[in-house]
Amino acid sequence: MIGSLASAWKLGDLRKKIIFTLAMFLVFRIGVHIPVPGINTQVIAELISKGQLLGFFDIISGGAFKKFSIFAMSITPYINASIIMQLLTVVIPYFERLHKEGAEGQKKMSEYVRYGTVVLGFIQAVGISIGLRSAIINPGWGSTIVIALSLTAGTAFLMWLGELITEKGIGNGISLIIFAGIVSRVPAGIVSLYEYLVAGTTNIFVILIFAVVGLAVIAGIIAVQEGQRRIPVQYAKRVVGRKVYGGQSTHIPLKVNQAGVIPIIFAISILMFPGTIASWFPANKFAVWFTNVFNFQTVLYNVIYALMIIFFTYFYTAITFNPNDIADNMKKYGGFIPGLRPGRPTADYISKVSSRVTLAGAIFLAGIAVLPSALMSVTALPLYFGGTSLLIVVGVALDTMKQIESNLLMRHYQGFLK
Repeated sequence: MIGSLASAWKLGDLRKKIIFTLAMFLVFRIGVHIPVPGINTQVIAELISKGQLLGFFDIISGGAFKKFSIFAMSITPYINASIIMQLLTVVIPYFERLHKEGAEGQKKMSEYVRYGTVVLGFIQAVGISIGLRSAIINPGWGSTIVIALSLTAGTAFLMWLGELITEKGIGNGISLIIFAGIVSRVPAGIVSLYEYLVAGTTNIFVILIFAVVGLAVIAGIIAVQEGQRRIPVQYAKRVVGRKVYGGQSTHIPLKVNQAGVIPIIFAISILMFPGTIASWFPANKFAVWFTNVFNFQTVLYNVIYALMIIFFTYFYTAITFNPNDIADNMKKYGGFIPGLRPGRPTADYISKVSSRVTLAGAIFLAGIAVLPSALMSVTALPLYFGGTSLLIVVGVALDTMKQIESNLLMRHYQGFLK
């Protein structure tokens, strides 16, 4: 990896892209420290220390939520809008046609995602403003609207910044912004561990356990992210005029984790929403009971959380991966899986293999998601930088390095004459 970065730095155009990406990171980090007017940040910090959902938001936003800056919502409305657009592609024929129209259709869908980001961002900002009304210095509808507009504008700016990185920088801009936000929390986490060690709250043995578990999780994430089940495919020879086409062997790569981190985002959003609503009514007995029962450190919560992640992994994979389309395309171009007839038998076989592979990926995601709660129960340290954050960081780092290596390969390829 270090060698690839050194080689990329020597190439002028790649060096410009890397510098541009780093400059956009700097802009992002500056924006994290621009506060939203009319908010008592001490109250926000106390609320974050009590809830996993707010702590997760703070990690994703790179500490912007704790400071309640204009980037407090991070890029989550854009992610939600993208997920909704993918779901609509399956449900509504108009969006399905756009999806199949190629570059022009994708351009139109991206435009709808931008509009959806602004709308969802404003709705989420209003909800956050109402839910955190105890932190507003001068409560009222005027302050709520100002806060909501500030948060929405910050999210829209981050969306533009991410698209700018994708266009002129290296890697996927939206993913890199989330990556930068999470990585920026690492120094603060190290300082917190040191403070716990000095205060006697923890000991060096516990810190070593964290380090070993962290390295094991990173190794597991890399193995699962890169893991594939390759289904062999043979293409029959076709004679067109004087040329012979086909006859080669290839494979269909089925990733172990096809859904990425989307199932965790789905599950945590749905599972924590009732608890967030209940926290708005501290005097209500049912709300207090619900909050205590569905605390993120209880066994019941983690069991439900894991089951929801497994469900959403299958759900999202079923939406984004269609075995029938793959089987039809193979049949169209003369491809077949050895020992199987083209068409329906091939689709059934691909679906069966995909289901088994997805089960392994779903169990892995569930284990990664509940890992922080297990560690916090054992060590009693309130740390939120867990498996989900590592999954995002490692996944984005791998994808970015692949893009850098593909750019290097195009520039260093000598051709068959040499």
